[in-house]
Amino acid sequence: MKDLYQSQRAMRQMRKQAMQRGVVAILDVGTSKIACLVLRFDGTGPLSDDGSIGSLAGQSGFRVIGAATTRSRGVAFGEVAVMRETERAIRTALQAAQKMADIRVDHVIACFSGARPRSYGLDAQVDLEGQVVTEQEIARVLAACEVPEYGDGREVLHAQPVNFALDNRSGLIDPRGQLGQTLAVDMHMLTVDASAIQNLVQCIKRCDMELAGIASSAYVSGISALVEDEQELGAACIDMGGGTTSISIFMKKHMIYADCVRMGGEHVTKDISMGLGVPMANAERIKTFCGGVHATGADDREMIDIGGDTGDWERDRRTVSRAELIGIMRPRVEEILEEVRARLDAAGFDHMPSQQIVLTGGASQVTGLDGLASRILGQQVRLGRPLRVHGLPQSATGPGFSGVVGLSLFAAHPQDEWWDFEMPVDRYPARSLRRAVKWFKDNW
Repeated sequence: MKDLYQSQRAMRQMRKQAMQRGVVAILDVGTSKIACLVLRFDGTGPLSDDGSIGSLAGQSGFRVIGAATTRSRGVAFGEVAVMRETERAIRTALQAAQKMADIRVDHVIACFSGARPRSYGLDAQVDLEGQVVTEQEIARVLAACEVPEYGDGREVLHAQPVNFALDNRSGLIDPRGQLGQTLAVDMHMLTVDASAIQNLVQCIKRCDMELAGIASSAYVSGISALVEDEQELGAACIDMGGGTTSISIFMKKHMIYADCVRMGGEHVTKDISMGLGVPMANAERIKTFCGGVHATGADDREMIDIGGDTGDWERDRRTVSRAELIGIMRPRVEEILEEVRARLDAAGFDHMPSQQIVLTGGASQVTGLDGLASRILGQQVRLGRPLRVHGLPQSATGPGFSGVVGLSLFAAHPQDEWWDFEMPVDRYPARSLRRAVKWFKDNW
């Protein structure tokens, strides 16, 4: 537990150094693309020292001065599969963004999807020693949380207090300074496969960058694609990427659940490639410009030129009706949405007071997807784009950039995690978490 605690604190320290220098790189490592932004902090907005617990990511305080994307290589299901190729792609994106910003950046904050996330709800209660809630009392109640056995080869990625209660008064965001007899906390803990993080950390180290933070794509996409009311009243963010579809549920402005389906837009492209007998690049083009999931009578008559460069004239001038294309795409999209539905049901989403669902991510742009999703997932479905942030180029405002924009907001104003509190050495959480996030000590 001590290792985890200290390594995460070390990253937070590094983040502060980056803020003092005024620039930081933001990196979203996805299956189909790697996106990088360079942020400049002007010191006008709320960073992390305003003393509030779990306040919503503040939008002010930074502007985007560099942006770049490159095709992702060596990444499968959101995880690094071929080290050298991923490293090269990350380096390309970082260099291009720094070139645009015309500045050298040393610190990077990264996010990734996949890695089989698992959510846990922890809670604890302590009697207050002096009747007033202090920073130390909050550290003490967090330390009292009983950590479940989450298995070998897993690491804790996020551990956030999502609710405080003082003498039966629940729903407190920041109980500091208030009077009471007992203090209780609910905490959300997210674990992921250790190897996925270790490989990403290694790739970033090889690019001569210092890692100043790491986050789950599911979490940061929710921060940028859900509007404030949705985060407060309850909503799910479904981020449909190339290799994975990430799910996060927010309530009272905190993520309370995250999961991931190991399917995404690339699986739809593969189906088209196989179904029509065309290369992946052609299939991607056909999907982007002509694809959809809802066929009408007109689609039988609308013919799509498949094209090709095999040299076989007959084969290269084939056409297919749009209805046939939809017939290939729809089953896979339905399968992804059914899997998402199963995850939401397992999380008890249907018991939440508000059941708004927001679809975002590059693969959410398929024509007719919102209609199909509202049939499979429930009535209230909308398509979400990332929040507007200062200096973001027009090319990076689409749904495929929810992750990297959300990560910028997370970097500028992270919510408190339990390692942000000074814990007395003899009071590390009840059950040993020594294994947790050992990778920092190993990779520092």
